Amino acid sequence: MTGAVLIVTAVGSRDQADRIATVLVEERLAACVQLLPATSIYRWQGAVERAEEVVLHIKTAAERAEAVEDRIRDLHDYEVPEIVVLGIDGGSAGYLGWIASETSPL
Repeated sequence: MTGAVLIVTAVGSRDQADRIATVLVEERLAACVQLLPATSIYRWQGAVERAEEVVLHIKTAAERAEAVEDRIRDLHDYEVPEIVVLGIDGGSAGYLGWIASETSPL
């Protein structure tokens, strides 16, 4: 995969969202992480559940996606964390260039 990707995950608290977002940006695995409040309704272990969560929109270079996934698994409290990787097909050249520069190893 080349270019930029958007990785989506959700966590159960603002503290955990802040911790994951900060680690990903500090380690240059993500250029930016947006934190969004959400109500999730889902099936888990045979029951329909409802939870207040924080959704993380993680912008990174495609070549960093696997490392981001690994780091999310390291830091996440859920048994089966949501990790969805979406390719970015287009966008502002300046913004996409910024993502590439901010996620390049030093």
